Amino acid sequence: MAIAKAERLMNLALCLLGTRRPLSKRELRESIEAYLEAGSDDSFNRMFERDKDDLRELGLVIETVENLDGDVGYLARRDSNRLPPITLDAEEAAALGLAAKVWQQARLAGAASGALQKLRAAGLPEDVDPYEAHGALEPRIPVHEAAFEPLMLACRDRRPVVFDYRKATAARPEQRHVEPWALECWRGHWYLAGWDRDRGAERVFRLSRITGKVRSRSGRFTAEIPDVVTVRETVASWAGENADRSALIRLRTDAGYPLRAKATAVRELGDGWDELEIPYGHGLDAWLVEFGPDVVVLEPAELRADVVDRLRAVAKG
Repeated sequence: MAIAKAERLMNLALCLLGTRRPLSKRELRESIEAYLEAGSDDSFNRMFERDKDDLRELGLVIETVENLDGDVGYLARRDSNRLPPITLDAEEAAALGLAAKVWQQARLAGAASGALQKLRAAGLPEDVDPYEAHGALEPRIPVHEAAFEPLMLACRDRRPVVFDYRKATAARPEQRHVEPWALECWRGHWYLAGWDRDRGAERVFRLSRITGKVRSRSGRFTAEIPDVVTVRETVASWAGENADRSALIRLRTDAGYPLRAKATAVRELGDGWDELEIPYGHGLDAWLVEFGPDVVVLEPAELRADVVDRLRAVAKG
């Protein structure tokens, strides 16, 4: 079975690399003997989708093209799958080795090791060991979210995705249709930046709030991808870190320590309450709701109204 699958993958890769135009599933099925032997259309479709994903995992860039009639075709352009000559000095090789070590605790460890092997084959000097250089440094980026890997692959392959997402203030998750741009780790949490098709705007999603499986969708992106996707800056802005305004809140004396850490001024009111002045930026209302009855918004009025609306939405379920 292993030999049959390897041969099938090789034949599919050769078909996709050898064509000058996108090939439909029907054309691929007629060209590859193993697909002709599939018992049914459903069996072929499952086999083809698995093979296509396996080739992408191996690094083959497969494009999905939809023609004017809505038919979907596939091809792998040679210029997108050709590795140019590589020359690395010792410092550059050391940087790649550190990058590979970052993923040793994640499911990408094998991919990182395989990438270094490909660099060896492309001309990385044999006397340079990227794993040993600067060995005292042991960087780690933990990845616990099941959504990370499918989203990382979707970002790489420019594939739209669908997933269920539960906002911090929502009782139930909502389905989101997203064109994923980039992933970034910020303060110990992974975030996805992309285009939310339902809302017609750029959005940032925290991976720990994605429930269920991430499902890929065919078709092209509908929104233009920014030249620089500033995930960290966007998250910071929604967290109020780039705020140019201030909000005034009341906070119970023994509660809300994260809010106290951000406060620019704190005044004791007595009776178990303090008054805090904190930066006011996008997303502050969602953050304040998490503290429930321990927080009362005093100013500005629009922030108070937003917090009240969110609390009412949570109460309704």
